[in-house]
Amino acid sequence: MSSRTTTAGLCIRSDTDSASVTEPVYPSREPARQFANRGDMRTCGRSSTAPSAAMHDMDIDEFRRAAHQTVDWMAAYLGSLGDRPVLPRVAPGALRGSLPPAPPESHEDFDAVLTDVDRLLIPASTHWQAPGFMAYFASTASAPGILGEMLAATLNANAMLWRTSPAATELEQVAVDWLRQLLGLPDGLFGLINDTASTSTLCALAAARQAQSDLRIREHGMTGRDLPRLRYYTSSEAHSSVEKAGIVLGFGQEGCRRIPVDNAFRMDVTALRAAIETDIAAGHRPVAVVATVGTTSSTSVDPVATIAAVCAQHRLWLHVDAAYAGSAALVPELRWVLDGAELADSVVVNPHKWLFTPVDCSVLWTRQPDVLRDAFSIVPEYLTSAQDADPAAPSFMDYGVALGRRFRALKLWMVMRHFGADGLAAALREHRAFAATLATRVDECEDFELMAPVPLSVVCLRAHPPGIDDESHLDALNARVLEAVNARGRFFLSHTRLRGRYVIRVAFGSLRATHEHLDGVWDELRAALLAETS
Repeated sequence: MSSRTTTAGLCIRSDTDSASVTEPVYPSREPARQFANRGDMRTCGRSSTAPSAAMHDMDIDEFRRAAHQTVDWMAAYLGSLGDRPVLPRVAPGALRGSLPPAPPESHEDFDAVLTDVDRLLIPASTHWQAPGFMAYFASTASAPGILGEMLAATLNANAMLWRTSPAATELEQVAVDWLRQLLGLPDGLFGLINDTASTSTLCALAAARQAQSDLRIREHGMTGRDLPRLRYYTSSEAHSSVEKAGIVLGFGQEGCRRIPVDNAFRMDVTALRAAIETDIAAGHRPVAVVATVGTTSSTSVDPVATIAAVCAQHRLWLHVDAAYAGSAALVPELRWVLDGAELADSVVVNPHKWLFTPVDCSVLWTRQPDVLRDAFSIVPEYLTSAQDADPAAPSFMDYGVALGRRFRALKLWMVMRHFGADGLAAALREHRAFAATLATRVDECEDFELMAPVPLSVVCLRAHPPGIDDESHLDALNARVLEAVNARGRFFLSHTRLRGRYVIRVAFGSLRATHEHLDGVWDELRAALLAETS
């Protein structure tokens, strides 16, 4: 026995004996009937005029043509990256001045839009995908990751509740657990995907604050109350987002205690202990420590296991910021980078930094999901569902700031399936070998020197020709060398300061980089120095 119901133009058969569903019957593409009299009741509440084509999305055939056209453009762009200057040769405001100041009044063809992407946007773009991009943390959005983004945009799922997208929710659980296994992190961790490590670290510190349950900060806030000053600790080399999280959460910049580092730019644990004891003696409340695995400037790795012992002694939340270097743990000989992370309360790793996943994708794990949930969860009636009590149906919206959540797991899952553990490890191993080779060349050259150890894929160096020892002169010289290399266009390098000195960073992380690019960047550094000192 069956019945047929029609909803929004879809004809569905409901069977009492079967859960089968017929193919949908789509509405006709014929224009709606027009009525001379707009008030004619025969319209049954529908619009009485046929809308113009410009009021509608592309039809399926238009979309297919535009999509093929777009993919052809994408492939051509990726194939041309080696021939483009990495940095755009434009002045600030150039793109904005070339675009109309107001939106279009009427429809524009897709061809015209794509032409403007090529004609206007590309000349003003920094090419992060280029093999010569060696600034910051060089990263590649791999082909499977890009295709995953396309599919996710097509599905347009909001993974806030299990019900709003069972596929997105459960694939996020799977992808995050696959990555956990690849990195050798312990079983039993709860994980989810955020946009960036800035958000993941903010969430971790919010959980650390929530763990101080006697203060009831969630209920009563931090202002106008007689509360102890809250303190958390991180190294002087930690990422700026760690301090920014404290500003947002009410710790203030004074609440973020920057701990000195040793000669290898790792947190000094003796200084950490002293800072905690000083704060306790002053009546302050230590809450958390943020250890870094792969600092932004030099990729140093804090002694996490030793820091964990300090946290256990004082009952502090330990968060490990492994946004960049955590990925290295999937290489067997580099698994040491996450030593001690199994003792942490939370860990963040960004696959968009060194696992070839398009921006943005940041994975946060915690051993205390209930505390993380208590820090954020607010469920109004309109977001309740029958699955709320089912542990197999998590509502990821409860574990962070965002309610709307993109289907980020799809691209990460596709990247892991395409490369496999062996392929990912081989790529990371090659990047580390490039860095080691460049470090050896720097060591052997009397005109350059290493400014930090090279444990992973970033080399910190500076030009230091014999006879030039004035530090301000050396800073200015290295700034000019860097700008000269960048101005030539084949490579883009960035800088930092270590112990106050200007340092050039060369970061390997592109899937497109080869030994030719390793040789090329070294040749250009030496040529730029020669031009400055001749």
